Amino acid sequence: MTDRYTLVSADCHAGADLHTYRDYLESSYHDDFDAWAADFSNPWEDLTDESKIRNWDNEVRQRQLEADGLAGEIVFPNTIPPFFPSGLLVSGPPRTAEELDQRWAGLRAHNRWLAEWCEDLPGRRAGLAQVFPNDVEASVMEIHWAAEHGLKGILFPAIPPDADVPKLWSDEYDPIWRACEETGLSVNQHGGAGVPDYSTAKIKNFLMIMEVPFFANRSLWHVILSGVFERFPNLQFVMTEQRTGWVPETLKKMDGVWWAFNNGGVGELRMDGNSLERSPSSYFDTNCTMGASFPSRDEAEAIKELGVGNVMWCSDYPHREGTYPDSVASLRHVFHDWEPADLHELFGGTAAKLYGLDIEPIDLEPRGAEGAPHHEPVGGIRSEDQHAADQRGCPLLRDRAEVAGLW
Repeated sequence: MTDRYTLVSADCHAGADLHTYRDYLESSYHDDFDAWAADFSNPWEDLTDESKIRNWDNEVRQRQLEADGLAGEIVFPNTIPPFFPSGLLVSGPPRTAEELDQRWAGLRAHNRWLAEWCEDLPGRRAGLAQVFPNDVEASVMEIHWAAEHGLKGILFPAIPPDADVPKLWSDEYDPIWRACEETGLSVNQHGGAGVPDYSTAKIKNFLMIMEVPFFANRSLWHVILSGVFERFPNLQFVMTEQRTGWVPETLKKMDGVWWAFNNGGVGELRMDGNSLERSPSSYFDTNCTMGASFPSRDEAEAIKELGVGNVMWCSDYPHREGTYPDSVASLRHVFHDWEPADLHELFGGTAAKLYGLDIEPIDLEPRGAEGAPHHEPVGGIRSEDQHAADQRGCPLLRDRAEVAGLW
């Protein structure tokens, strides 16, 4: 009998149409929004062509996701919120108090749209509220609002080294971590953020692509080594779309340095702060999860080493570098020789548990029932014959360069 799996992508993206956000803005910002929207030019091709409606249109989106085998999704932002030049992750920090105020209004508008949109499919969508590191008090208020309105986590951007805000290791963010721990919301970071300002470089795009993994990855050692999880032992921290192959070696390096500092020092250097009570890797085990977006066959070994309880599969829908519309073929290619129990966790169980998705009814509801999701569990991941056929026939596997592997 073929094993069957319920797929939950821990990295999907959505957002409202630009002018829809106006309805979710406080009325005092409407005139400013109208002026901004009149001059705004969207920098992203996939948000201006005919495919853009899948970011918000339930019928189009669910038809595509269900055809791709997905039962649920963790929802990161995709469209541009009001008053931003681009998405939160790549816009850089606001430069003035007025810009900060307007961008906060834009994020609140997105969060309110998102909470309402996720309620269209309760139990199948877990939305992540956006907050600003620039204003801790306002972020705490927004976290409590998000929890009260059904959102399941926050998106907290990685901090660029040249940003004029506290670095991630600072205890100034403790009120945010405390609010998330109290409400049960996870703290999520997504690849693409945290890079310095490359605007004066002639090769800025090249530099960004080369360095964005490092500036995203370093959040892991910042939160662990600064003792965030000692102060907030129930806080959950998620890092998505930044690969996983680097994590095992990073944990070993952190453990080695931690051991050395606790046993004399590293060369002439001595511990200059309070030592962690436990090894850094043990905090990863209890408090951290990786979102493995469009994982490669090579990356599977790192996922296995970290453990499926600390990794979630992600399709990255609707981004072009992701696995849609060939997610099942991609999974067969990468995981065809894994044990079913591990795949159930990796493909959906870990995400459902972390974000509180009601995955059981998704799996059991019949296809085509009135008002029920048009979804059936995916089967056949461990079929060797199907794996070979998919590898020959799937454009994703046959033609796509592994540029996406940089993330």
